[in-house]
This record gives sequence, C-alpha cells and structure tokens, in this order.
Amino acid sequence: MSRNNKKIFKYLIPSFLIVFYVGYAGIKLVNAQHQEASNTTEIVGNHTQHTATSAESHDHAAVNADVSGNDQEHHPAEEKVDAGEIIMEHIADAYDWHIATIGHTHISIPLPVIIFDQKGLHAFLSSKFYHGHEAYNGYALHEGKVAAVNADGSVNHTASFYDLSITKNVASMFIAVITLLLIMFSVAGHYKRNHNKAPKGLQNLIETLIIFIRDEVAKPSIGHKYEKFMPFLLTIFFFIFINNLFGLVPFFPGGANVTGNIAVTLVLAVFTFIITSVNGNKSYWGHIFMPPGVPKALWILLVPIEIIGMLNKPIVLMIRLFANITAGHIIILGFFSLIFIFGAMNQALGLGVSVLSVAFTTFMNFLELLVAFLQAYVFTLLSSLYFGAAVEEHHHEEHH
Repeated sequence: MSRNNKKIFKYLIPSFLIVFYVGYAGIKLVNAQHQEASNTTEIVGNHTQHTATSAESHDHAAVNADVSGNDQEHHPAEEKVDAGEIIMEHIADAYDWHIATIGHTHISIPLPVIIFDQKGLHAFLSSKFYHGHEAYNGYALHEGKVAAVNADGSVNHTASFYDLSITKNVASMFIAVITLLLIMFSVAGHYKRNHNKAPKGLQNLIETLIIFIRDEVAKPSIGHKYEKFMPFLLTIFFFIFINNLFGLVPFFPGGANVTGNIAVTLVLAVFTFIITSVNGNKSYWGHIFMPPGVPKALWILLVPIEIIGMLNKPIVLMIRLFANITAGHIIILGFFSLIFIFGAMNQALGLGVSVLSVAFTTFMNFLELLVAFLQAYVFTLLSSLYFGAAVEEHHHEEHH
C-alpha cells in the first residue's frame, strides 16, 4: 500500500466521525420544535359514555345493530389504499422503525424520544405513544412530529422545547457509521497482516474506490494540493454511498431515507461550503469582491452576482442529492402501489398489473444501485471542483 493510501486511511475514520456528529446535531437543530400557531387539533380523544334507561334499551339495541351493519358495509371503503399516504410514510422520518404489519398488528422497533424543555431533559421510548394514539408526559405525536399537549389532549401551541430524539434516520446513520467502521478496520487489518500481498475481496473493492476518488476526482479537480482534501472527500463519498445502499434495502436495517432528508443534505452541503470558504486564497476572494479585468463601475453589478453564485453552490449540492434520492424512492413505491390501486378496482386487473409492476420495480431497484453510486460520486466531484476553484493560483498579474 502506498504512502498516500496509508495517510488516507489514517484520517478517514476521525474525519467521518466529525462529519457524522455535526450532521446529527444539524438534523436535530433543523427539526427543533417551535410550535407555530394553527388550528387546535385533538390528538387524544375522550371516549363518550352512553347512558340508557331500561325503557329505551330495546331501541338502542336496534340502533346499535344498524350502526354496526353500516360500519361493516363501509369498512371496505375505509380500507381503500391511499398510495400517496403509503409513499409519504416510507420516505418520511419516524419515531419508530416499522418492521411488518400482520393483520391489524404493527410490529416495530421503538426508538428513544429525547425532549429538552423548561423542566429539563425527558427520555422515553416512542412505544409510550402507542403509534400516535396516546399522549405521554405531556407530549404526543401530531402529524408525525412530537408536539406538546394539554391535559385534554389538544395541542399546546405556546410550548417551546427541543426535540433531540433518535429518529429512524438518525438510527440509520448510526448503523451506517458502525458498518463503515467495521469495513475500514477490517480493510486496515488486512493491509497490516498482508503488507506485501495483492489486495483481494472487500479490501480490493475499497482500495479501488479510494484510488478512483483520488485519481479521477481529487487530482484533476484540485491539483497538486489534493491530499489536503482527500479525508473529507472520501468521508463524504462513503457516507452518502453507504446510506444510499441502505435506503434500497426494503427491510430492517434498511429502508430509511437518510440522503433523501433535506436536513441531512443541508448539513453535508454546509460542510463543503465552510471548507471552500476557509481554504479560499486571495485570488479566489479577489475574483468575487474585486473582479479582475472589469471596470470598477461594473463592480456594483458583478459583485452581487458573484456572491449569489458562491451561495448557490451549497444549495445546488443540497437539492441535487435530496431530489434525486427522494425521486427514486417515490418511483419505486409508486410502481409497487399500482398493484393495490388496480386490485381495489378488480382482483383480476390487480393480478395482471402486478406482473408489470413487479418487473418495473425490480428494474428501478437495479437502476437505483447505479444512482446510489452516481449521486455519491457527483456530490464528491462537485465538492472537489469547489475546492479546486478556492485554492487555484491565478498568475494573470505576472503577465502584465
């Protein structure tokens, strides 16, 4: 293993842990709960007490029989498949990790709910909410988010608190970190034990990816100063790639839409922006605030444009990754939902559509494997291009 590759492995893991820690803090900051004024919504309903006299018992029995019959008649309509709701539930974050549904029984893994308010820190499992049907310790689930509630179950819009819960996406990131650590320590151990042997298996795959990022991304985009940025570029590449792959696995520990969460992509883009700004040389900032070769009278027009362009870079990174990953999940779930939509119309029609739907879904899953790599590659490539522009030396002054 070359000296450069050894340096890469030396800094890869600590850099990754720093990015993950700040990413986690950024996600929870973006999701901090400051309740806005809105219409009061009842979360925990009160059971209505029915009183009846002995003289009216016969009439009530008849009414109840009619209601029961009507409920049974309308039950199929209530069970109608809502494709939009199914898709949004799968791509949105959650306070538990749904495993399966058997009949009317939901099997899920409860996750820690951590809330900080004026009374201090509160920690409990999301199972206390009973899938959003009950309140606990003054809090309940409202539209997929933790909300403060009053004694009667209504939302308390004046309450101020911070939601630091370990949600499904955060738990998935922890799993991704553990997986990457195991992979990297395993590869590093193979290099120590087989120093003079050719890499093979997982070791060969990881080395190929690292060399690819170094030779095809960092060197051409940044130049001779590329080594300084390699730890971050490798960290960001493997972080996005492994989370994209986990997102394609339809069962635990996969299925979380981490890189399809705009808070996550925002934190990653902000990292790139900060590193670009900190490493920008005099020439880089000079081209933004004092464009060379342009009359000073035009600076008032060009400088704002340059500033907007500089701020647009992290926005492009954020939206590109978020939109592409989310779109892939929506397309796959959309094809899958067609089976139930047509099946609700006609059982034979649903059976016929299921063949095409499964075929398209399988095709999209294989296509998403390519997209998982491409999106990690594109984010890394754009970041390296921004770094290269920040450290590039311009010598136009010397030729005057």
